[in-house]
Amino acid sequence: MSEAEIIAGRAVTIAPGVRRLTADNPGVMTGPGTNSYLLGDKQVTVIDPGPALPDHADAIMAAIAEGGGELSQILVTHTHPDHSPCTQLLLARKKVPVMGAVVASDGRQDESFHPDAEPEHGCQYRFGEHALTAIHTPGHVDNHYCWLDKDSGMLFTGDHVMQGSTVVIVPPAGNMKAYLASLKLILDYPLTALAPGHGTVIEDAAAEVDYLIRHRLGREQKIIQACMQLPVATVEELTPIAYDDVDKSLHFVASFSLLAHLIKLQGEGRAAQDAAQWRWLG
Repeated sequence: MSEAEIIAGRAVTIAPGVRRLTADNPGVMTGPGTNSYLLGDKQVTVIDPGPALPDHADAIMAAIAEGGGELSQILVTHTHPDHSPCTQLLLARKKVPVMGAVVASDGRQDESFHPDAEPEHGCQYRFGEHALTAIHTPGHVDNHYCWLDKDSGMLFTGDHVMQGSTVVIVPPAGNMKAYLASLKLILDYPLTALAPGHGTVIEDAAAEVDYLIRHRLGREQKIIQACMQLPVATVEELTPIAYDDVDKSLHFVASFSLLAHLIKLQGEGRAAQDAAQWRWLG
């Protein structure tokens, strides 16, 4: 099986001492499923346990045991329900330290997640054979952290970067201005590859991040053009214009990111909100 093949429940080695295990939760928002990453052979760190699926928890523990290792700690990039709830299923099998950040509930967070410690931005942590740097990357959600593996230069991106599609930004926990700043931030680090929360490894990290920044700003220009066409309009009215190149079935999802762009433009003094309508100020 090649690295590019995604088969739920099958552990795939993507770098020395790093395996990817994909949960069986494919969908519009999750692509082929949520990736959990297993780092180390003997003392194994799990990054993003994934959704609360007993079969996925079983697969994680089986993959760890197959390599002759034991679960040592759990790291969580953020608390959306496809990334962190399986933490509780793993802890029921073995009590280990859990690290991750929490955020005020917006109705879309995993409220079962209670870490033993929150990471500090820029700090390097030693987890068995791997030294990982915590990088605070708010935008997709305020409590989002990426983890950079010092030896390989691989960045475990959670939902900061997805392979094959762009990330949905859902206000209020999601923030477009912060997201763009966080994309630029990770370019300051010595990245070699991106290990996303959904999809396969992205080999040219810098090129992918540069593309995402240009794509987001390009979409913002389409939103500005839509606002100029309809100077007073609702998000629902602006979405089919600004996303006329996107399948209509995805317009509801796209409307969240459009709202995030409008809030960014509002902060820049270029748009204003009046109840459900937005006014273009230029």
